[in-house]
Amino acid sequence: MPNPQATRLNDLLSQANPSLLELLSKRGKDIFWPAEGILKQSAEAKDTRYNATVGIATEDDRSAMTTPSLGKEFGNDPGLFPYAPSFGLQPLREKWQEQMLAKNPSLEAEKITLPVVTGGLTHGLSVAASLLMDPGETLILPDKFWGNYKLIFQHGFGAEFVPFSFLKPDVSKEDGAFDLEAFETTLVQTPGKKIVLLNTPNNPTGYSPTTGEATEIVEILKRSAEKEPLAVICDDAYWGLVYEEGIQRESLFSALASAHPNLLAVKIDGATKEEFSWGLRVGFVTVGNAAMNPLAADAIEQKLGGTVRSQVSNCSRPGQTAILKALNSPTYEREKQRNFDVLKTRAKRCREVLEQGAETFDPYFKPLPFNSGYFLCVELQEGLNAENVRQKLLKEFDTGVIATGNLLRIAFSSVAESEIETIFENISQACQALANTSGKPDERQNSLF
Repeated sequence: MPNPQATRLNDLLSQANPSLLELLSKRGKDIFWPAEGILKQSAEAKDTRYNATVGIATEDDRSAMTTPSLGKEFGNDPGLFPYAPSFGLQPLREKWQEQMLAKNPSLEAEKITLPVVTGGLTHGLSVAASLLMDPGETLILPDKFWGNYKLIFQHGFGAEFVPFSFLKPDVSKEDGAFDLEAFETTLVQTPGKKIVLLNTPNNPTGYSPTTGEATEIVEILKRSAEKEPLAVICDDAYWGLVYEEGIQRESLFSALASAHPNLLAVKIDGATKEEFSWGLRVGFVTVGNAAMNPLAADAIEQKLGGTVRSQVSNCSRPGQTAILKALNSPTYEREKQRNFDVLKTRAKRCREVLEQGAETFDPYFKPLPFNSGYFLCVELQEGLNAENVRQKLLKEFDTGVIATGNLLRIAFSSVAESEIETIFENISQACQALANTSGKPDERQNSLF
């Protein structure tokens, strides 16, 4: 039987929109923020003179107790050592939402929750899965996806993957490469509860939809929602890193958050890539729905906060504090622009090298469409095996890439512009050296997809 606190939250969601409750998993329905017990009692005692409720060690002046060796690594600021709230630092949550709304002008503030802090994007995806997914339910996602999705959704939550063809067979078309027909067909033909995962910019391909494609994606999802409730998870790990004109700048979440009462949109984003702070592990989960109201938003936030507490208790205060200070810095946007320009220049150089070397490269590989993010992929011609090529590159060309299926993924984010031409020439030479082999798959081959 659900806890009375969970039942109260479920009632608030059902009153706002029955579809919100229907889309939650059993975990999602059962979870709650423990407003009673230790947390409540500690909160009530917060301003007392003699507070013996806090589960940390303190000095006599109530500052957090640490050691000089550790404290000096953090500027001897004792304020960085106490636990953060399970929801995250309130000023950071508010700042992140403020920036989200500024950078996504079509996003309606009243239709979304305040972001809840997670321990990076992977944890954010796990929180979303916990809220939405029961074992055996289907996850509709592109056939080109980040390998960690398997650990998170399949092995962690028992999801059944239903992939759709992400890129059109004829990727040379001028109107974009996203396979809208395959996407809608998969949605229509998949029975039962529908959970969709869209990752733009896409890892591994580095492709983001055009503005026209983005509009069509939203319309397809709205048509599906008109027939039955569905949830859409927007993995926005690389959001904002778009390098070409005509590509969708706003997150798909902006339109989906208010698209239809039967559509629950979940935005997973964070400081990891957007703020160039990978190891600080600061991510966010934000939920949107056309029927959202303040009580429903608070109920969802309490379920998200309860999920974070149940999994990791709370996320790193030093990481959150550092991100908040950076976001408030008057020079920060200029500093970020410099990094963006470096990545854009590398992506442009990749395109130049691939176009100029097409005659040399085409017998061995062709690039998949890319316009954003950290990566691009090249598809090997028939007869070549990606793992064999990867091994050849490692052993004979001092070059590392990722092999998956018949693709090689190149992270232009992590190589100097001056190295890009050499990398593609090395791939071409490695392919040429292996071109007369049988292409028989290597037993060690692994797959991201």
